[in-house]
Amino acid sequence: MNKKNDKNKELLSVYEDVMLPNYAPADFIPDRALGSRVWDKNNKEYIDLGGGIAVNSLGHSNPILIKALNDQANKLWHTSNYLSNEPAINLAKKLTELTFAEKVYFSNSGSEANEAAIKIARKFHHDRGENRDELISFENSFHGRSILNISMGGSENHKKGFEPLLSGIKHAKYNDISSVENLVSNKTTAIIIEPVQGEAGVYEADKSFLISLRELCDKNGTLLIMDEVQSGIGRTGHLYGYMKYGIEPDILTSAKGLGGGIPIGATLTKNNIAPSLSTGTHGSTFGGNPIACAVSNKVLEIVSNPTFLDEVKLKEKLMMDLLKEISSKTHVFSGLRSSGLWICCDIKDVDAFELLDRCYENGLILVTAGNKALRFAPALNISEDDISEGLGNLTKALNQI
Repeated sequence: MNKKNDKNKELLSVYEDVMLPNYAPADFIPDRALGSRVWDKNNKEYIDLGGGIAVNSLGHSNPILIKALNDQANKLWHTSNYLSNEPAINLAKKLTELTFAEKVYFSNSGSEANEAAIKIARKFHHDRGENRDELISFENSFHGRSILNISMGGSENHKKGFEPLLSGIKHAKYNDISSVENLVSNKTTAIIIEPVQGEAGVYEADKSFLISLRELCDKNGTLLIMDEVQSGIGRTGHLYGYMKYGIEPDILTSAKGLGGGIPIGATLTKNNIAPSLSTGTHGSTFGGNPIACAVSNKVLEIVSNPTFLDEVKLKEKLMMDLLKEISSKTHVFSGLRSSGLWICCDIKDVDAFELLDRCYENGLILVTAGNKALRFAPALNISEDDISEGLGNLTKALNQI
């Protein structure tokens, strides 16, 4: 293409002038999208197997979600939290009917949902006259980018330069119950865990480990918080990841796929814990937004269908089978892992970000997990044809390195 007519570069030049440099975006700007296909400002087409990092749960520009959004936008956009609204009430009712939870708090993101979860846990023990000021998280975990969440997270890179971090947070080893037992005490407010560590590279918790963790929390009077910001809303082939393990958390956080691309966060808990977040103890200007909740209601209605969830597992098998074929031909992958339509490929002898650029050149959108792994989190309703074409583009990229 003539560089003078390159609309991507024109916009990226403006980006560099006006945006903070905390991101390193791709060398193209998406212009429009439908389903699992994206077109940039130069009209180049891409297959999206990244899903906005597990956010676009039903693809781009889904007509059912567009109708829900438009219908609500023509009625009511926003109310303050002095008022409630019907979409928020309906979404909370649906979430409590489909999960362990009995009460819901709405916010705008996974980070906010986790902030609320920790505040609930601390206030719960405070209201019982217990002086518990410690938290246990896990090595290699990710919970968001606020000061609280990077303090709980396992990435030193995310923490560098933002010290002092929150005190009283200890990190156990994932899938190692003895390491948790060595840290838990009568000062432990809560243990927060991802049933699948996504940012670390799609590592699942062992069933026996989570069962033991639940028993340990019960024995110690500690609350168990499940961070399902990424693993929730059908991503693992279950509505929420905890459902695979036969246990229930005390508090659960949800976001990303819940809104299908519209920002929303939710913190779910039980009746005996909910009174701790009494009137005036917490709030969110935009939490429970009518438009976000109206769209999320439709997402939840579709994704919670057992037939839909079964199809997620079938597509997981298809993707894994194709990736194994690619691996046997290219010899680039050193490991493959999946949890539903959430897949990670460890790569050898090449930087993941360099490979990602090659994928973009070949019309494929993915995300990374560090600099040695590629991650796939496509729309849960992606077609088999789009999976095949997308992985064909991946093969082209791999053949160029």
